[in-house]
Amino acid sequence: MQKNNRYTFDSRIRFSEVDHTNRITLPGIINYFQDCSTFHSESLGVGPGYCKERDRVWILSAWQVVVERYPSMGEHIKVSTWATKFEGLYGLRNFSMEDESGRMNAYANSMWVYMDTRKGRPVRPDAYEVELYGSGEPLKMDYASRKIALPKDLRPCKEYPVRRYHIDTNEHVNNCQYVQMAMEELGGTEDIRQLRVEYKKSAVYGDMIYPKAAFEEDRTVVELCDEAGKIYAAAEFKTS
Repeated sequence: MQKNNRYTFDSRIRFSEVDHTNRITLPGIINYFQDCSTFHSESLGVGPGYCKERDRVWILSAWQVVVERYPSMGEHIKVSTWATKFEGLYGLRNFSMEDESGRMNAYANSMWVYMDTRKGRPVRPDAYEVELYGSGEPLKMDYASRKIALPKDLRPCKEYPVRRYHIDTNEHVNNCQYVQMAMEELGGTEDIRQLRVEYKKSAVYGDMIYPKAAFEEDRTVVELCDEAGKIYAAAEFKTS
């Protein structure tokens, strides 16, 4: 349902979305946000099918996800998204997840770039599409930089291949799959309160992922790299 440039849908936390704590996982929250943005575009008639016909795609460049509370299995939630700004080749989008009482459980800011898939380069979205999405008031949150400050000293972790289940409709590793890969390097994931991800290049089926991790006092940073050390995605996790 779209109202005042905001798209919202209601759902319920499923058993398949929770971990051993009976609460939704961080990837579960991210998947709700991804789905909500896709539903929003579909509701306007400019979803993935429309973009594919025109050799266009919105590529996620960066996330900042803040979790105030992880809802438990069975809870009813309301997930919302809205565009906040279009600037040149980029679009900014906010997300929120609320419980039945209207309490904010999680929220996010994201930056997207519009790509010409045939030419392999960014392009400006059409004025028609920008007008369709409109723009809403940005969330009142502490906005972090798109760029993650990368540590100098990271320890190598065990490498692994990109599997078929990592791949989305664009034939690339799905945005959330990078997060799940990075979380494998963490000792515990139940207390993550903020996630930032910077996406640098796309991994595809058959690529090898070479993770590197740094554990600092106030954050953990995981880089997912190719064999030459070039970064596919970098993730920063904070517990407070």
